[in-house]
Amino acid sequence: MYIIGENIQILSPRIKAAIADRDPTYIRSLARMQIEHGANILDLNIGPRKRDGIEVMQWIVEEVHDEVGPVPLSLDTTNAAAIEAGLKRCQELGIEAMINSTSADPDRLNVTMPMAAEHNARIIALAMDKNIPATADGRVALAMEVLIPKAEELGMPMEHVYLDPLVLTVNGCQEHGPETLNAIRSFKMLWDPSPMTTVGLSNISNSVPHENRSLLNRTYLVMLLAAGLDSAILDPLDAEQKEVMRIVEERDDSTGVGQAYLALYDTVAAMDEFTPDMVDRSDPDQEAIYRTVQILENKIIYAHGYLTT
Repeated sequence: MYIIGENIQILSPRIKAAIADRDPTYIRSLARMQIEHGANILDLNIGPRKRDGIEVMQWIVEEVHDEVGPVPLSLDTTNAAAIEAGLKRCQELGIEAMINSTSADPDRLNVTMPMAAEHNARIIALAMDKNIPATADGRVALAMEVLIPKAEELGMPMEHVYLDPLVLTVNGCQEHGPETLNAIRSFKMLWDPSPMTTVGLSNISNSVPHENRSLLNRTYLVMLLAAGLDSAILDPLDAEQKEVMRIVEERDDSTGVGQAYLALYDTVAAMDEFTPDMVDRSDPDQEAIYRTVQILENKIIYAHGYLTT
């Protein structure tokens, strides 16, 4: 799986302060750690930056390049001028670039998609316009009728288009979990060659107590991979998540937890039901996986204490 490292993002107080002070120390450290832990590309989320976006994007691209070399970079801002400045700097430095992101909203699509085509960059295309469709069918329709036709009109190779069916938190929006899985399945079946797929994985656990976030993230990741996911914006420093990815990739069934995750992967891939007999419910770790799947499949209502009630 293609891993987009999410850790350099403006919502982090330390990143926000580092950008404000133009102190690259922490940013450089995070860039190196993410690459060392398996990230294939680094997302640089600088926020809207309406006043100084061009300067900040050029600065952060240069600092990360100085630290880790020509590692691919994802330019993450709603400031189109900053994206373009970042794309130009990436070209000058020999860095492969991605735009994060565009959508089916014409005001956004008609600016960012041509940029990607002009600079031979990849682009994350959100399956939404002004709003997020409630169903997989609605998201697939936007991809079929708006996003992919625009990419084809511009002559973009399908492997440069990363369709994102949008992951929303289980805390208040858990009905979207199955819809996102179904959208990924459809994205992979409707075109040949098919576009790539990606998600913002950590969104599934937004507003969830910290101690449960990794479990939700890594369990949903297994389900997403089984549905055909190609890449994800995620935290490469999450050791437990990384181990689950290894279990799936190597088909390692040497532990009970490994057997549970592989059973989950296989049932989602076959569009079957993950049933209680597929786990040892006397094992707390396997029981936690089973309960988490029930939440992610929208079979029981999410509550912060779902693992203990």
